[in-house]
Amino acid sequence: MTDDPTLPADVRVVRYDVAEPVPDDALDAEVLVLWGNGPEQTADAARRLTALRWVQTLAAGPDAALAAGFADDVVVTSGRGLHDGPVAEHTLALVLAAARRLPDLVRAQAEHRWADELGGMQDLRPGPTFRTLDGAQVLIWGFGSIAARLAPLLRALGAQVTGVATAAGDRHGFPVISAFDLPDHLPRTDVLVSLLPATEQTRHAIDADVLSLLPARAWVVNVGRGTTLDEAALLEAIRSDRLAGAALDVFETEPLPADSPLWDEPRVLISPHAAGGRPRGAGELVTENLTAFLAGRTLRNVVAR
Repeated sequence: MTDDPTLPADVRVVRYDVAEPVPDDALDAEVLVLWGNGPEQTADAARRLTALRWVQTLAAGPDAALAAGFADDVVVTSGRGLHDGPVAEHTLALVLAAARRLPDLVRAQAEHRWADELGGMQDLRPGPTFRTLDGAQVLIWGFGSIAARLAPLLRALGAQVTGVATAAGDRHGFPVISAFDLPDHLPRTDVLVSLLPATEQTRHAIDADVLSLLPARAWVVNVGRGTTLDEAALLEAIRSDRLAGAALDVFETEPLPADSPLWDEPRVLISPHAAGGRPRGAGELVTENLTAFLAGRTLRNVVAR
């Protein structure tokens, strides 16, 4: 945790190693804070902490906590909002890397090759490739608190930003469409950014059908959850030149296996789930929720189960 919570004196705190099972002297715990816990350790905690009443995960997405098997009467709260700034910043970096061809520049440097095709005089007119955010059409699928931080950054660089959410409307000053409207918007999209959470409904939401509607100049940037993207369909679209490329921070299997074909695809930029990992305000969230918990009030960021 990046900052410590303020706890009442009568609250017993047990700090534990997330790489190990919860220690025996904490098995009577009513509250469990998760951050960086592996799936085995989390499932072990779900089995052994029989007095548990509330689980606070500091991850923005609660999928790992929900998959651990905690009893139905255990309240789960997420770390939504803690990662908005870091994830927005990293996503912007990936989008700019795609626009400015940073992976190609790095490869050329490794070859000691002056890449004339990437430098020199450039045509300012819109063309068949995505080269700048100025005037680009960016579609953000999953328009929550992270998108609220990201969208103004993109707009400041000249992008036209549209959100995609469950319901259409206007959020944070940006137009938002529903998924039903995607076929009308995807064909004119330069960058599709996915911030989708991992749910049964979002599994492979970005599939071959969605990718086929994007123009050949488009890039896919995934910083949500790996299960939301059909990686095989993505590779096929890139290798057949029906898609310009992808910048991926999350994958169906993590760590990404060494034999994954994604590693060797020159038009795929791989980031090792690095967008988050820096929860800002974690101590304040735990303090606020613990105060509410002790007072019998509703907690912040309760996850529907």
